[in-house]
Amino acid sequence: MPKGQPNVVPDDGLTTRQRRNRPLVMVHTGVGKGKSTAAFGMALRAWNQGWPIGVFQFVKSAKWKVGEENALKVLGASGEGGRVDWHKMGEGWSWIQREPAAGEPSHEEKAREGWEQVKRDLAAETYRFYVLDEFAYLLHWGWVDVDEVVEVLRERPGTQHVVITGRNAPEKLVEYADLVTDMSKVKHPMDTGQKGQRGIEW
Repeated sequence: MPKGQPNVVPDDGLTTRQRRNRPLVMVHTGVGKGKSTAAFGMALRAWNQGWPIGVFQFVKSAKWKVGEENALKVLGASGEGGRVDWHKMGEGWSWIQREPAAGEPSHEEKAREGWEQVKRDLAAETYRFYVLDEFAYLLHWGWVDVDEVVEVLRERPGTQHVVITGRNAPEKLVEYADLVTDMSKVKHPMDTGQKGQRGIEW
């Protein structure tokens, strides 16, 4: 897209302004680092526009204190941009290997509860920008039905933008999304035995 101009102008009956402001579904997938980081960067832009933002963090532990959470909460409370709500959906299935205690909801049930909350917020147009962090895992594992997700996203009202992150995004989601980035890995410190560190991973 040289100078920000699209290569194709579809015959869809929309004006340039209508087409430009069409709400997007975006997917950041692949094995490389930076999927969530890129989504949170987009959330910063949304905040600057004054849009209400809903972050729904799936998979990573509720005890996992990511730097973006603190930064976006502070910005959201500053009154200078959009409001930011941060939702942690479950205990962190990629980091906690134990099963829930007897009588507690399973990881899959908690994941489904999280998706039901997202559906309610989309129907109510609670936010203008949604980050469904690591949500692609739930679809890959079959915990949430990808056909249902695509249908809900297709029918969402208003001008709600949604970005979904996580490895192994299902093909049906990739086909439906407006913007898809596959993060590939060239090198990573873990390849040489170095674990994640403050300021880089969290």
